[in-house]
Amino acid sequence: MDDERLAHLRAVADLPDLTGTRYRLIRRLGSGGMATVYLVEDTALRREAALKVLSDPDPSGDLAARLVEEARLLAGLEHPNLAPVHDVGTLPDGRVFYVMKYVRGARLDEWIATGPDRPALLRLFIKVCDAVSFAHAHGVVHRDLKPQNIMVGEFGEALVLDWGVTKVLGRLDPPAVGMPVGRRPGTADGSIVGTPAWMAPEQARGDLAAIDSRTDVYALGAILYFLLGRRPPFPPGTGEESLRKVLESDPASLRSIDPSIPRQLQAIAAKAMAKHSADRYPAVGDLSADVLRFLDGLAVEAYPESIFERAGRLFARTRTLAALIAAYTLMRLLILWLTGR
Repeated sequence: MDDERLAHLRAVADLPDLTGTRYRLIRRLGSGGMATVYLVEDTALRREAALKVLSDPDPSGDLAARLVEEARLLAGLEHPNLAPVHDVGTLPDGRVFYVMKYVRGARLDEWIATGPDRPALLRLFIKVCDAVSFAHAHGVVHRDLKPQNIMVGEFGEALVLDWGVTKVLGRLDPPAVGMPVGRRPGTADGSIVGTPAWMAPEQARGDLAAIDSRTDVYALGAILYFLLGRRPPFPPGTGEESLRKVLESDPASLRSIDPSIPRQLQAIAAKAMAKHSADRYPAVGDLSADVLRFLDGLAVEAYPESIFERAGRLFARTRTLAALIAAYTLMRLLILWLTGR
């Protein structure tokens, strides 16, 4: 039997057994870590949905427990920028699954290729921040924020997906399953979980005790860097290479990539991606507030502007009013000149 036929048989064998359920398989959407996601039809409600099911053998039951925990966690996080969970259970083939909203649209790294302007990018980024900030308010740290885990819907909605390696603050972190990058001796427990190119230094060190909401702030800063510079903070490489870059190097300045990027936005991304967590924004809400201040033409916290920059910013904000006043003054002078002749 040739390799192509073997691959086909393996793929068919991995398909979820939906016999006796209300779901009808349509097609595979993608996979990552410990699970695969399929597009299905909910025949009872006559709508499409996304079904996430374990794709790896799970003799210990740890993966199943983690997937159920992920489903329950998401079910408790009801927010417009998070995909709601509709169902959870076990398939006839014994695999755990859960069903969530099917998001029509494109991944963030695909959507950016459609050419949205900078204000549109920043407004979408604020939506992503809102979702993560909401999760933090409930004690949940994502730990794997990256453009591939953000979907942009057909109507401009942004949904943060894949909460499979979350950390619940105040709770003992379970053993890393599904998406570990590697193990490094001398760290909190040696586990490194996440995606190297987007993770904070404390994550790259495997220091689980140091991971908190500011770890997600770093990842959001890396996403902002990507949105502005149209490339990741660090060039692609192997897991170990990427970890080393995160720990030892700084990304190229955004303005060296594109001089049109405002200094304020460069400073915001740099502050969010500070090597030491104490130097970052203390919370995601502070990061998004600074981006919003930039959009509103206000001074941003991350950038100490000069007096000339402040004058230019104030003039830009009041340009229309200044033009009206100037036009009114000119008209008054013209009237006075004509009546005085």
